[in-house]
Amino acid sequence: MSVKEKISKLLENRFGPVLLATLLSCGISLLTRITLLIYSAASFDWSVINLLKVFIIGLFYDLAATSFAIIPLVIYLWLFPAKGYTGKTSRVLLFIYFFVVVLTLIFNAVSEWFFWEEFSVRYNFIAVDYLVYTTEVIGNIRQSYPINTILTALVILTAAIVYLLRKLITVSTYQQTRFGKRTKIALVLLCLPVLTYFGVSHKWKNNSSNQYVNELSGNGMYEFGYAFWHNQLDYDTFYKTLPVKSAANILQHLLPGDSSARTDLSTSRMITSSGTENRMNVVLISVESLSAEFLGSFGNTQNITPQLDSLAKEGLLFTNLYASGTRTVRGLEALSLCIPPTPGQSIVKRPDNKNLFTIGNVFRSKGYHSRYIYGGYSYFDNMNEFFSNNGYEVTDRSALKDSEIHYSNIWGVADEDLFTLSLRELDKDYKNNKPFFAQIMTVSNHRPFTYPEGRIDIPSHTGREGAVKYTDYAIGRFIREAKQKPWFANTLFIIVADHCASSAGKVELPVDKYHIPMIFYSPGHIAPGKFEKLTAQIDIGPTLLGYLNFSYNSKFFGQDVFKMKDGNERAFISTYQSLGYIKNQKLVVLDPNKKSGTYQPDFKTGNAEKRPEDQQLTNETIANYQMAAYLYQNGLYGFDTKKK
Repeated sequence: MSVKEKISKLLENRFGPVLLATLLSCGISLLTRITLLIYSAASFDWSVINLLKVFIIGLFYDLAATSFAIIPLVIYLWLFPAKGYTGKTSRVLLFIYFFVVVLTLIFNAVSEWFFWEEFSVRYNFIAVDYLVYTTEVIGNIRQSYPINTILTALVILTAAIVYLLRKLITVSTYQQTRFGKRTKIALVLLCLPVLTYFGVSHKWKNNSSNQYVNELSGNGMYEFGYAFWHNQLDYDTFYKTLPVKSAANILQHLLPGDSSARTDLSTSRMITSSGTENRMNVVLISVESLSAEFLGSFGNTQNITPQLDSLAKEGLLFTNLYASGTRTVRGLEALSLCIPPTPGQSIVKRPDNKNLFTIGNVFRSKGYHSRYIYGGYSYFDNMNEFFSNNGYEVTDRSALKDSEIHYSNIWGVADEDLFTLSLRELDKDYKNNKPFFAQIMTVSNHRPFTYPEGRIDIPSHTGREGAVKYTDYAIGRFIREAKQKPWFANTLFIIVADHCASSAGKVELPVDKYHIPMIFYSPGHIAPGKFEKLTAQIDIGPTLLGYLNFSYNSKFFGQDVFKMKDGNERAFISTYQSLGYIKNQKLVVLDPNKKSGTYQPDFKTGNAEKRPEDQQLTNETIANYQMAAYLYQNGLYGFDTKKK
C-alpha cells in the first residue's frame, strides 16, 4: 500500500479530520518557515546542519502547537453521536471548523510575516502585549496596511482551499465508530497537549550561535502561547545567582557615594556635591525609535536629521550610549528608575510599582514640578498609572482641543502638536515660579510613519526615513520656539532615544542595535563637544543630577558618568529574557536555565564571538541584575519622602 493510500485510509477513520488538520497546520507552517528563511537569507548562517535544525526542530514545534489546536476537534469527534455524525449537520460543522482553521492558519502566517519584518523574531511577549492594547495595535495595522484588501483575499483563498479539500473533510462521515473505540483514541490524542505542556521546552530550539537559525526553528503559535504564560520571569528561578549578601557587596563596591547610608542589602547611599545647586529647568525629550545610525553625526548620509545634527554641534553629543532594551517601556524604565532591566516585563507595566525611587521623585523633593508629557493616550503601556504614582504629573493628548491638533494617527498627535502642548505646560510652571523637570515622549517615528504633509521633503506614509525627518523637524521647531521663552536661558535640554528602530541581528544581543544618541543642549551653560565614554541609559538620570550639582540620597544603579573613573564604565542591554553587560570591550550575557557566556562584540556589525568565561565580569553582571530584581521584588526600591 502506497503512502497516499495509507493517508486516504486514515482520513476515512472517525478521527481522520485530526490528521487533515495536522497536515494543514504543519504544511502552512512549513511554507511560512521557508518564506521567512528566504527573506532572512543574508543573515542566516547557511549550512546543512543549520537547515536540518530549522526544518526538523521546526516540525517538532509545529506538531507541538498543533496538539493544542486540535483539542476542540478531538472532543467533537469523540462526543458527537455515531448516528448523527454521518448526517448533514456533522458535515456542515466540519466545513465550518476547517474554514476557521485554514483562515486562522493563513492569517497567522501573514501576521508572522509582518511581525518578522518588524522584529526579526517569532512571536514573543511583545505580541502578547499587543493583545492588551487592541485599539492602538489594530488602528496601527489599519493605518499601515490595506487590511480590508488583505482580509478579503484571505477569505477568498480560504474558501478555495476548503472547497478543494471538501471530499477529504467529509470522507470520515461515511462510517460509524463505537463510543468505546472513540474514547480510547480521543484520550490518547488529548494526552498529547498535556505531554507538550509539561514536557516540551521552548529553549530546545536555541542551539545555534546564529539567532535566525534559532528563531526559524520555532513555531510562531507555540512561541505566542509560551509568551502568554511566561510574561514575567523570576530572576532567582531562571538565572545564575550569587548569595544575596555577596551580590550586594559586589554592587556596593561598584557604586560611588557615602556607604554609611547603606544597609547590608541596599544600594542606598549619599551622593554629595560641593558648592551650590544649579537649579536649572530640565526638558528631557525621549524620542521614539531614534537609532544613532540615523544621525549625520554618526555617519548617516541621508540628511534626515539636520536639526539634531545642528544641535549636536552646538551641544554635548554622547557618542557611546546604549539603550537598556528594545521597547519604549524599557526606555521609560531606564530613564525614570535608573535600574538595570529585569527579565520579563518592564517595571513600568508590573504590579506594585508605586512610589519607587525615580528621578521624578528626586526632582520633586527638590521643589521642582516633575512632568510626563505624552502625545498619545497615557493609558497605553500603563504610562499614566506608573508616572502619576511615581512623582510626575501626567499630561497627554486629551489636554489638547481638536482645533489644536494638526494631525494624529492611532499612536497620538503629531510631534509638533505634542511640543505645542509641552510649551503651554512649561509656561504655566514658569508663571507659577516653579522650576520644572519635564520628560516629553514623542510618537511620530513609529509605523505607520504618518505626519502632516508639507513639513519636510519626504511625503507622509512613505517609510521610516520620513518619520525620522519629521520628528527631527518638530524638535528643531520646538527648540526655536523655546528660545523665545523667558525660561529658555536657564533650561537644560536633553534629547535621547528610548530605543533603536530595530533590534534584529545574527546574535541574540547585537550591540549595534542598542546604540542610541543623546545631546545635552544649553547655550551659555554647556560648551560644544563630544562625550565618548561608554554610557548606559540608566546613567542619564544620575549624570543629569550630578551636572545640576544636587546632593541627594540615591538608590539608583546608574552613575554620574562625568565623575566615573576610567575603566568603570559599563552598559546594560537586554531582550525580555537575555540580559547583557558591556564592560572593558566584553559582553556577558545571562540567559534562562542559569546560562551565561562571555563574548567579544563587534560594536559596528553587532556580531559577537564566544570567549572564555570572565568570572569577575560574570559576577558583576549577576550582582547587578540579581539585586535589581531583589530590591524591586522585596519593596526595597521605594522613595522615602522624608529624605531630601
